[in-house]
Amino acid sequence: MALSVLILNDSPVELWHLSSKERLHRQMREIGGLEWYENMSDLPGDGIVLLLDGNYLFEIRTFNKLMERPDSILHCASNGQPAVAFVNAGQAAEAAAYMADPDSTELPVGVQRLEITDLPAFDQKLRFARLPLLEHITAERQVELENTLYGNSYRGITDLVTKFLWPKPARRVVHYCAKIGASPNMVTTIGFVLVLAACFLFANGYYLTGLLAGWIMTFLDTVDGKLARVTIQSSKFGDLFDHGIDLFHPPFWYVYWGISLAGMQPVLGFDLYQLCWIVVIAYVAGRMIEGVFPFLGGPNVWTWRPFDAWFRLIVSRRNPCLIILTVSALIGRPDWGFIGVVGWLVICLVILLVRLLQGVYVRLTRGPLTSWLSQDNVASGPHAASFKVFGGTRGAYGG
Repeated sequence: MALSVLILNDSPVELWHLSSKERLHRQMREIGGLEWYENMSDLPGDGIVLLLDGNYLFEIRTFNKLMERPDSILHCASNGQPAVAFVNAGQAAEAAAYMADPDSTELPVGVQRLEITDLPAFDQKLRFARLPLLEHITAERQVELENTLYGNSYRGITDLVTKFLWPKPARRVVHYCAKIGASPNMVTTIGFVLVLAACFLFANGYYLTGLLAGWIMTFLDTVDGKLARVTIQSSKFGDLFDHGIDLFHPPFWYVYWGISLAGMQPVLGFDLYQLCWIVVIAYVAGRMIEGVFPFLGGPNVWTWRPFDAWFRLIVSRRNPCLIILTVSALIGRPDWGFIGVVGWLVICLVILLVRLLQGVYVRLTRGPLTSWLSQDNVASGPHAASFKVFGGTRGAYGG
């Protein structure tokens, strides 16, 4: 039976050019398996009902975590008021009455009162430890809440360029795209064209022009994902399109850069052809290790221990490798850049392989792996300094 959903109120305040009601509709579409109702009288007599107060701001993760706790009403921490109920259809009327006037109405029998702190904070997908979003929407808080939505769309653990350089300028572009109604897939398509342009330019030795195309592409790769999250426009096609490009294009850039260096002398006995193959093999092997690691118990390779989070800042993904190539082009030694990328890919592959073997050992001797970010005292415990850096992306929350 489908989950029945009813929005009790609507806020006049738009966030990222979306009304509260439209935002909730988009969020519920992403969850799927729902039936919408406009009035309490139309609700079915059985099944499960989700009652939403449109005067509050949620994220999809809030609903997902709440729906693991049936027969409950979740309250907002800032004002102590009920914001969303997840109850049996038979208790929907009582729950709605309580949400409308909690001061003079009793909590329905058998329904538990939940605070946001009762929900788990760790999010594996976005690699951060932060309580699910639940905030009261007011006109005075519009900019603050838009900043929060944008900041919450960021992975806590990612490369140093994405984490420290892109957040604030990308926010301006995301805001403009939301204003004009540009979709994330439009932004991704522009990025894909730039991927192809960079390949052509690198192969023909136009390094600086190719790097310009490449850096713009990496910037737009931040914009499209954040735009999708703040405007709730994620889709299976968009996710596949975006992540497919991210997954496949980096080794092509490095190989085309190498192709432009015809006549380069062998390095440690490896000629240019062999070095290009090392690039492909090291990149693919590294990605395979990342894919296998979660089977050891849950966390991905970047969220297992603080070391892995710090390593992710500089690991041989696209942006750190682009830094190597950019420096080499600026000093007029593109061959050094290619050799540097090959060497860094190999070094990172060795480190990833060691981490995988360590993970296998821990899995066999101590049981499934757990992430340091899921620890209860992570913000104040022995890893507090790392948590301060990787618990979220603080630079993304600025105005």
